[in-house]
Amino acid sequence: MLFMAKNRNSVVNLSIMIKIYYSPSCSSCRKVKKWFDEQKIPYESKDIFSGTLTEAEIMEMISKTLDGTDEIISTRSKIVQNNNIDFDSMTISELVSFIKKNPSVLKRPIIVDDHRLQVGYNEEEIRTFIPRARRIATMYCRDCPKYELDCPGAPDWEEDK
Repeated sequence: MLFMAKNRNSVVNLSIMIKIYYSPSCSSCRKVKKWFDEQKIPYESKDIFSGTLTEAEIMEMISKTLDGTDEIISTRSKIVQNNNIDFDSMTISELVSFIKKNPSVLKRPIIVDDHRLQVGYNEEEIRTFIPRARRIATMYCRDCPKYELDCPGAPDWEEDK
């Protein structure tokens, strides 16, 4: 989904750039989605157990980690413990293939945008996802006391189909 904000002299592309990888039974995942909904920040959610996790999405997660696999892989996962898996000895393609076949090894939720990745629900850290959306909104709606897409002073929002 793509939104365009129109102002007198410019158009800003506000495509959805945040993805939340979640498990339906995960309470932290529900908290994260609720937080984004309350902040009115658009996101795409993806159930890691739906079988639609792509190699490109897994590569994106891996490429945005700061601590390598430790950041996104749960070593407490049954499959890891029962099979004594050594992720450090795997090639990237082996790791991607393993995660695709065994998504339960992923910690959750995993929040990804264009620049960063966050694992889990941390009330302070999750706020790092606010600034870009807020900066764009305040640039076009300086007189509004808070960010709301339905604010009368906000720009005209159009969905690009």
